[in-house]
Amino acid sequence: MLGLVLLRGGCSALLCLWALFLPVDSLHAVNDPPQLLLVSFDGFRWDYVDRVPTPNFHSIMDEGVYVEKVENVYITKTFSNHYSLVTGLYSESHGIVGNEMYDPALNQSFSMETDSMYNSRWWEEAVPLWVTIQKAGGRSGAAMWPGSDVKIHGMYPSQYLPYNASLPFESRVEHIIEWFSAPKQEAVNFGVLYWEEPDESGHILGPQSPLMDGVIAGIDEKLGFLISELKKAGLYEKVNLIVTSDHGMAQLSPDKIIELDEYVSRDLYTWVDKSPVVGLIPNEGKLNEVYSLLADANPNMVAYKKEEIPERLHYQHNIRITPIILEAKEGWTIMQNRTGPFMLGNHGYDNALQSMQPVFVARGPAFRQNYVKPSMRSVDLYPLMCQILAISALPNNGSLSNVQDLLSPEMILPTATPPPPTPPTLSRYSYAPVVGSFLGVVMVLGFLVVYVVFVTLKQRPSLKHRRWEMSQPLLQEDLQL
Repeated sequence: MLGLVLLRGGCSALLCLWALFLPVDSLHAVNDPPQLLLVSFDGFRWDYVDRVPTPNFHSIMDEGVYVEKVENVYITKTFSNHYSLVTGLYSESHGIVGNEMYDPALNQSFSMETDSMYNSRWWEEAVPLWVTIQKAGGRSGAAMWPGSDVKIHGMYPSQYLPYNASLPFESRVEHIIEWFSAPKQEAVNFGVLYWEEPDESGHILGPQSPLMDGVIAGIDEKLGFLISELKKAGLYEKVNLIVTSDHGMAQLSPDKIIELDEYVSRDLYTWVDKSPVVGLIPNEGKLNEVYSLLADANPNMVAYKKEEIPERLHYQHNIRITPIILEAKEGWTIMQNRTGPFMLGNHGYDNALQSMQPVFVARGPAFRQNYVKPSMRSVDLYPLMCQILAISALPNNGSLSNVQDLLSPEMILPTATPPPPTPPTLSRYSYAPVVGSFLGVVMVLGFLVVYVVFVTLKQRPSLKHRRWEMSQPLLQEDLQL
């Protein structure tokens, strides 16, 4: 086929013969599997990049793309949004509806602070990207990403680190570099890297604290370290780099506390998740009573029955969403009473609020340069990453058409196709060389026949050629699960 293509382009017969004898590895060298690294700095709000000097973030913006506004998923909590980033699904679709959950079918509770999070059944309503790429023949590596140390659909990432909050960022980067730099058949195609800051400091200090300036500058320095290590390893111009977050952060005040004990007895319900979106499970037969007590209890809090949650939030259709949720207005905290711990910063509020929106910058061979996009949705990232990795996306709530303008022109293709499988290692006594030589002779003879026919046809009057068209499968865009 290669000989025919070259002949149609007007090459000489000698050049076509040379092309036929090219080693297979030489032909594949220009088609090395694409590589992508997704980095999340937990709680890095969209406007932090301009609050203090952040030269490393701005370097990526200058060399790549920057999205000014990213609408993440409701509720704007860590586990929900990190799973949305790697599945392209809303919380109601992927099943991780909060950092704490109760599943009435399993009769079990989930908390990010207990070993319950390692139960695979919580995660298997969706398929994360590291599983998808491995099923397509690729490899993945995960450094502390939420859910990446859980066996999901029978798989862990090809390389991963069990979660350990005390492991320094620099050590996590070293593992990522090692995985991407491995020999060709062992190198990862897709990597995810997570760091807990500036979320932890944002909770303690509040985003408006002047002390957050140093924290933000420190994150930029960590990004600079990652960039430096990628350059040292010769990966910076090869690996597509996306730096984002799960959510932003809102300032709280001890003067803005809603105490539920003032409105409803604790004997009537079970408390599931924490402020600012609190899940309540009323006792049997008490749903309407609990709701009526809370519906108009406080002007800074909204109570929803599950079926009344606004459709735009995509937070209704999952058994793990509680019969009643309470949503505090921005800056307010819902507590049972004032005796519990209080934070000066928090997230989880309505995802339409600017304070909840995360940063997004990216660069690499797949991306445009010095391009600013006004807005995107975090669920659109999944089909974008699948396009970059050349694998088929699973059904999702995102849309490639919404974000394909971030890609360089050569990356905007009709469809994404799976990467070719890694060829098996030949044994010492393999018959492959003999078979290869035989096929080579057959190809040369075939070429000569085609060439003779071609020369003969050129002596005859030209005929009208039949027009051939290739059909491409349609992309599934904006699928609502």
